[in-house]
Amino acid sequence: MLLLIAGLFALFLVIGLPVAFALMMAAIPVFVLTGTMPTTVAIQKMVTALENFPLLAVPFFILAGNLMNEAGITARLVRFSRLLTGWLAGGLAQVSIVLSMLMGGISGSAVADASMEARLLGPSMQEQGYSAAFISAVLAFGSIITATIPPSIGLILFGYINEVSIGRLFVGGLLPGLLLTMVLMLATFLVARRRGYAPDMPEPPSLRDLGRSFMESIWALMFPVFLVIGFRFGFFTATEAGVFLVLYAIAIGMLVYRELTLARILVAFRDTLSDLGMVMLLIMMAAVLGYAMTIERAPQEITTFMTSMTESPLGLLLIVCVILVVTGMFLEGAANILLVTPIVMPVLMHAGFDPVHMGIVIVLLINFGGLTPPVGVIMFTVCGILQVKTSAYAVASVPFFVAMAAFFALLLAFPWLSLALPNAIMR
Repeated sequence: MLLLIAGLFALFLVIGLPVAFALMMAAIPVFVLTGTMPTTVAIQKMVTALENFPLLAVPFFILAGNLMNEAGITARLVRFSRLLTGWLAGGLAQVSIVLSMLMGGISGSAVADASMEARLLGPSMQEQGYSAAFISAVLAFGSIITATIPPSIGLILFGYINEVSIGRLFVGGLLPGLLLTMVLMLATFLVARRRGYAPDMPEPPSLRDLGRSFMESIWALMFPVFLVIGFRFGFFTATEAGVFLVLYAIAIGMLVYRELTLARILVAFRDTLSDLGMVMLLIMMAAVLGYAMTIERAPQEITTFMTSMTESPLGLLLIVCVILVVTGMFLEGAANILLVTPIVMPVLMHAGFDPVHMGIVIVLLINFGGLTPPVGVIMFTVCGILQVKTSAYAVASVPFFVAMAAFFALLLAFPWLSLALPNAIMR
């Protein structure tokens, strides 16, 4: 039965069925052919999947991000990022990477960040002589920094589905996010020097200009800081933090920047409904398939199979990493987290790995899968906007693949990169 479910799911993806419906359709054999479960259970699982208090954080964080975008935060962060790194080789490319780090506290989504930057910075980079393939590669790889900086939607979903503290995941993602930013900036600098991409600014900015831009962006930069403080001192749960940040975004946009009008608030609500409909539909359908796979003892069967291949914890971790990258090539990030992580996490927990460390690694690996052919969501988003062939993108991505390999090696070899801050702040 498990092979039938996997085969149907793969078939539905190949023929172009939306992922959410492919998840649901693949679960049908368990309810129809086995006769052990009434079909009404599937409806019940759809409903109960959304009746979880931690899951309320998702719509509030998505709304807060859209409100911050409408409030003029993005334009201020672009200016601040340009002053920080625009004077380096490959100036605008460096700006895009720093902007992804700063935008992590706003969008919470790698796909959303990649799409926004491709439209915002892509044309300017092309005008300055950057190749379209290089632009697509640097924007796509830079976007996954967003997956680690609070409030990452991927970390929220991972914490919810695997019963891991979302607060510890948020805090644990900060150091890996900073490290990934530096690794990608170094790779961009080396490529830009070799290709002769000039800085965007003739010289570094004065401290006065940098300070002025910092103060203009301070309210946006404080976004993740308030989250960490709130979680550390128990002021709010993840859901309550989302509500606070919605009110915070409205207050800053209307009272401080004075750019958030009623019309823009309505636009933010419209965009939120669109984003939320996709995420919640995936959660509902993944819950049905996940229940069907549980009935068929998929977690136990997969755990037994993987442990039979190797008893080494490192070996098991490497196998899981390969599985996540491969599934990330075909599945959208949220669907991958909801469907795959409940299966692989018991294996990793049994091997003695910390759930927070694994959460950071897994969410990054899943987003990394979105950068690769044949069905990488982030890759197709950027290449579609910039009209770049995936073959050209793949060639331009080689230096960044090397950089990502080095980053993952460091993250796996030194778990304290993910655990130092949670252990120090949230005891």
